[in-house]
Amino acid sequence: MGNSTQTQRPPCATWPQAMLIAHLFALDPHGLGGVVIKGRGSPFVDAWLELVAELLPDAAPMRRCPVQTGDDRLLGGLDLATSLALGRPVVQRGLLSEVDGGVLVLPMAERLTTSTAARIAAALDQGAFQLERDGLTSRLPASFGIVLIDESHSPEETPPAALLERCSFRLDGNGLGLADLTGDGLSAHELARARADLPNIGHESEELLDAICEAAQAFGLHSARPALMCLRVAKLAACLDGRSAVGLGDVTLAAQLVLAPQALQLPPPPEQDETQDREPDPPDSNAEEPPEPPPPEPHNSSADADAQSPEPEPPQPPTINPADVLVDAVKSALPAELIAALSSGAKSSRASRGAGGGGGTMEKSVLRGRPIRSRTGSLKPGERLNIIETLRAAAPWQKIRRRGEGAIGARPRIEVRKSDFRIRCFAQPKEATTILVVDASGSSAFQRLAEAKGAVEILLAQAYVDRSRVALVAFRHQSADVLLPPTRSLARARRQLADLAGGGGTPLAAGLEVGLTLALAEKAKGRTPRLLVLTDGRANVTRDGQSGRSLAMAEALQAARMIGLSGIAAVHIDTSPFPRPEARELAVAMGGTYAPLPYLNAQAITAV
Repeated sequence: MGNSTQTQRPPCATWPQAMLIAHLFALDPHGLGGVVIKGRGSPFVDAWLELVAELLPDAAPMRRCPVQTGDDRLLGGLDLATSLALGRPVVQRGLLSEVDGGVLVLPMAERLTTSTAARIAAALDQGAFQLERDGLTSRLPASFGIVLIDESHSPEETPPAALLERCSFRLDGNGLGLADLTGDGLSAHELARARADLPNIGHESEELLDAICEAAQAFGLHSARPALMCLRVAKLAACLDGRSAVGLGDVTLAAQLVLAPQALQLPPPPEQDETQDREPDPPDSNAEEPPEPPPPEPHNSSADADAQSPEPEPPQPPTINPADVLVDAVKSALPAELIAALSSGAKSSRASRGAGGGGGTMEKSVLRGRPIRSRTGSLKPGERLNIIETLRAAAPWQKIRRRGEGAIGARPRIEVRKSDFRIRCFAQPKEATTILVVDASGSSAFQRLAEAKGAVEILLAQAYVDRSRVALVAFRHQSADVLLPPTRSLARARRQLADLAGGGGTPLAAGLEVGLTLALAEKAKGRTPRLLVLTDGRANVTRDGQSGRSLAMAEALQAARMIGLSGIAAVHIDTSPFPRPEARELAVAMGGTYAPLPYLNAQAITAV
């Protein structure tokens, strides 16, 4: 629906506001989609979840779905023990079916995979899902709401966009302590009575519908989902307040809760009437004077005067545009830092990754990583058999395979054939290698090398978390050398970089070729290489070590095109005081990013 994904970090919530959202969500979890809670190790998250659990109906389940949950637990499948006992396939319900009518809690939502998010999103849209696994076909009910607990450290880590855009509310409880989590709300009995009255809420007016859509458009929310969520929240707010019709106050509250945290832009300023803004023209001295008006006729009687002078009409109250009211209400709910960001032209950060957390390129493995769906096939050395999945595949065939075998009363054995084998498969992030190709020539060589050393140390400090390696290539005089092979060892890097020296000419083509060779070698090992080229782009030494600026630049561009053809990610960090077109041309030839950084520092290099 539309092109918006989600979300800007919401303002720190107050507990009364969080309680209101809990009441609204418990009233209709599936209708509101879900709630996103920003909080890592915060008492706010536990207190809010406890409140929602108390407000839900007694029969409504609340389940947690760990981030590593596989399809067999999420969707369900064959109940192995019961199927073997009865001799026929028996469906085992998964989490999505078990939580029907309740709430599914997703901790560490920023680490959810694309496939898991897609399955949950499909169930949210349809209120059911089609189970087709282990030879079974069944349609199971799955009407529930979700709670996404975002425990990320950085803005780049966000829950999957497919789930974010289906959540009505956003909460951030990181600024709240235990002392703030106090207050009284409705009881579960009162909420149950409001839930029973929900079908009696009258239809909203066309004017309010138009106002909601106009307000959503004004804040850059072009998807239909935010407007529909806002309308649903307004109905629930009216129901909680004991009214049978939706009013402007309900819609205003809903807009503050739903639209404000998702705003992508500030509404444009109102257009001013040109006729009101235009100053009157000065009088023309040469223009003819208007003729004098004729004298008024004398009044004959007081009756004629009363007939000719109408009675003054009472002043009309100003008309209120509901859309303007909603826009003002949403603007008042925006935090100051978000208003400043939107005013400067920045848009809300949106989840661009399909899977949260780990992101990056994934590769299959038979030994380690996150478990993924098992595959069929023969068992090879080093691979592991998924016993449960293998038995599930064999269970439906046992009655056929047992025909004519064994004596009466003998204990039947489970017959497993090669076609039943299910091999365990794992997915793990590919190891990344960052290769710094540094221009160590000329008068600024010492500064470049010093900052490159600092960047290497910063990158190596992150290597354990990012599963990455760092390498350093320096080019100077007539050649280029690998000064630091790909490594994760910070101590080794410091030893090998301690006595680096620079100076001389700029063999840029040689540096790019050595960097490309090293990157291709890393790619052949199954790693993901990335080139960071630090140079001003002024090549003056050819491949054979001869001086010549024009030929050296031509060779450098040729080497850059080879990098572009290889498909390896590259960034050209322009270190010249004044960026030149030739430097940008080098980045274009590499098919990479151009980043002018005339004032180098290690933090700026690692941030590119």
